[in-house]
Amino acid sequence: MSALKLMSVGNSVGVILPKEMLTRLGLAKGDTLYVVETPEGVRLTPNDPEFEADMEEARRIMKQRRAVLRELAK
Repeated sequence: MSALKLMSVGNSVGVILPKEMLTRLGLAKGDTLYVVETPEGVRLTPNDPEFEADMEEARRIMKQRRAVLRELAK
């Protein structure tokens, strides 16, 4: 667990992420970080949760329709 410091950024408030955490998440200045509200609180993730859900659905359909996709690829 890490404690994060809130800082003023213009008229807003920002969170300072330690360099080690940025490295672990594979993030750099200018990247997008998504905040997901959960029953336990909030979760920060570099992955777009909606995109992940869409990809799971696509994987399920591709697995289900494997034969059709092979024929279309010919």
